[in-house]
Amino acid sequence: MKATLKTRFAVLIFTLMVGIWACTTVPITGRKQMTGLIGNQQVIAMSADTYKQVMDSVKLSDNVQQTQMIKRVGGRIQQAVEKYLADNGKADLLEGFNWEFNLIDNDTTVNAWAMPGGKVAFYTGILPICKDDLGVAVVMGHEVAHAVAKHGQERMNNAYAKQIGLSIGAVALGQDPTLGQRLVFQAVGLGSELGMLAFSRTHESEADELGLIFMAIAGYDPSEAPKFWERMSANSGGQAPPEFLSTHPSHETRIERLNAKLPEAMEYYRNSEMK
Repeated sequence: MKATLKTRFAVLIFTLMVGIWACTTVPITGRKQMTGLIGNQQVIAMSADTYKQVMDSVKLSDNVQQTQMIKRVGGRIQQAVEKYLADNGKADLLEGFNWEFNLIDNDTTVNAWAMPGGKVAFYTGILPICKDDLGVAVVMGHEVAHAVAKHGQERMNNAYAKQIGLSIGAVALGQDPTLGQRLVFQAVGLGSELGMLAFSRTHESEADELGLIFMAIAGYDPSEAPKFWERMSANSGGQAPPEFLSTHPSHETRIERLNAKLPEAMEYYRNSEMK
């Protein structure tokens, strides 16, 4: 028993030390995050495999115009992000990225998500709220921001650290082939638990801030963002759960924060070379 406790304690101390040492910094916001327990390339490889499995299991939209809109807006924001990071000496944040932008044929799901490595998916159900390229840019900027800010890696590393703490390292990625996929799903919010909700809200708010700036750099008017979330709020019909039980900030909180960030984003928009 004593040996077991000592082993558990040693693993926990090691995990904390690795977490402190292996930190990265989110661009623009400057927030520190733990991303080193599972290496970047391993995370990207797991995400690519999981993304392909998801795409193979769903029906992609055959609406050429809508599909082209998703790919057009995604490519434009991708280009803007790549230039911004290169100009600011942070191009390494996109190492291993292989961007994909797909539209899933599902009119009942009002959602979009991104996996590490630049794998983005929209559902057709969100397009009526987006309305056009500008509305898609609001959502696309937000999802691309999740990938660029390595929110998926951060969530996976924290979840993996929890696994190590609970199992003394017995449940490792090589010993549990399904663990990687479960971590990826959890990382993009396709599976979560109450204990991680507040952490997810931090990511959502950060993605809102970065996404606002990314869409502005790409030449999309960022003043559309609060309007999009007003439409999203109206679409929810007041059925959204209380904020403390939601993985996202409330619509009201989100709109208030976006409006507060608009002056900064408008500077990027006015100086955009992509308009």
